[in-house]
Amino acid sequence: MPDDVVQRISGNLARVEERIAQACGRVGRAREDVTLVAVSKMRTLEETKAACICGIRHLGENRVEELADKAPALAKVWAGVLPVWHMIGHVQSRKARYVVELCQMLHSLDTLSLANRLENQAAAHNVVLPVLIECNLAGDVGKYGFMTCDSGSWQGLSRALNGLIAFPHLLIRGLMTMAPIVSVPEEARPFFRRLRELRDYLRKTAPFSDWAELSMGMTDDFEVAIEEGATMIRIGRAIFN
Repeated sequence: MPDDVVQRISGNLARVEERIAQACGRVGRAREDVTLVAVSKMRTLEETKAACICGIRHLGENRVEELADKAPALAKVWAGVLPVWHMIGHVQSRKARYVVELCQMLHSLDTLSLANRLENQAAAHNVVLPVLIECNLAGDVGKYGFMTCDSGSWQGLSRALNGLIAFPHLLIRGLMTMAPIVSVPEEARPFFRRLRELRDYLRKTAPFSDWAELSMGMTDDFEVAIEEGATMIRIGRAIFN
């Protein structure tokens, strides 16, 4: 492993950790309340291993194909504790099997048909898959996720999600969103706040889950997300570039 790769990622990670700690401190949260998921999409196996050397324990991938290549390859070259793999991108129903086989959490459950396919695959593999419900808070028809752009849509979402009680091999842990690309991080705050408010609503109307996890915030806006209650942040560029 070239020293320069490890040194680059180590330095980047230290700066990210400092920013996480400062954001937590501003709102009186403990650093341990926030899970850092390092997004390794389009990164080499060398860079991914270097992240593990630097202490990363959670890795996220956007594409099933890349996860299917990288997870087994990393297992062959990394002698330490294997990272927790998160699938954070859109998943086609026909690729549900690979998610069940390769990752330990799915952040992007965006349709009931995908939930049905995941349930069948998880049952066949005799596992329980933790999942997050992806929410489209901006109402962008070009994006994935359950449409939750206003409180009027929340009642329908709650009814739909209560149907997931019938899926014993899916463990619903919380919500995920991707804020729109904005010019300054502060402009993303209303979307993160709305996801937290939706979580609070679902705790009352869909109490089959504790809705503990809020996956929100990336390189450009994760500090605002933490201030609004993020429990998982998905960071790529700030760690690997």
